[in-house]
Amino acid sequence: MNYPIIVGQVKHQWVIPTLGRLPAYLNSLSSTNLVTGTGADESQWFQYVNQNGGPALGPWNMEPDTHDDCWRNFIRYRPDIQKALNEILGGSTPDAGLMSFRMDYAIAMCRVKYFRSPLALPAAGDAAGLSRYHKVAYNSSLGAADPVADLPYYQAAIAA
Repeated sequence: MNYPIIVGQVKHQWVIPTLGRLPAYLNSLSSTNLVTGTGADESQWFQYVNQNGGPALGPWNMEPDTHDDCWRNFIRYRPDIQKALNEILGGSTPDAGLMSFRMDYAIAMCRVKYFRSPLALPAAGDAAGLSRYHKVAYNSSLGAADPVADLPYYQAAIAA
């Protein structure tokens, strides 16, 4: 299987159009590469829809508690983001389970999670920076992400 081709398809068919539906300040080349790389990283080249044996949902592996916290403590205070997400949902009620089969929603929630971080986004072409940012702002100090081992996911996202 040629994983970089899959990454390119995900980037151009899912990530770019979805981020384009969010407020403009959430949409940049850096965020596109970060979200694309995160999906490849969290799902091992988009092989898994849900985390094996864990609670995380969708290729972007967001846990339901994280999803719900984003809505409860952030999105509800950001009307522009809430409006964009509601448009993506097309009338569906926000629910973590949707991230397993609604790639646009999973992508948008991934971007929202990153936006909550006080850290500045790395440059669009900085694969090492994107991988480190993923570890700090999306994964956790206790999580399985390894910024060095995960570098190929972000290199592929940049190249796609």
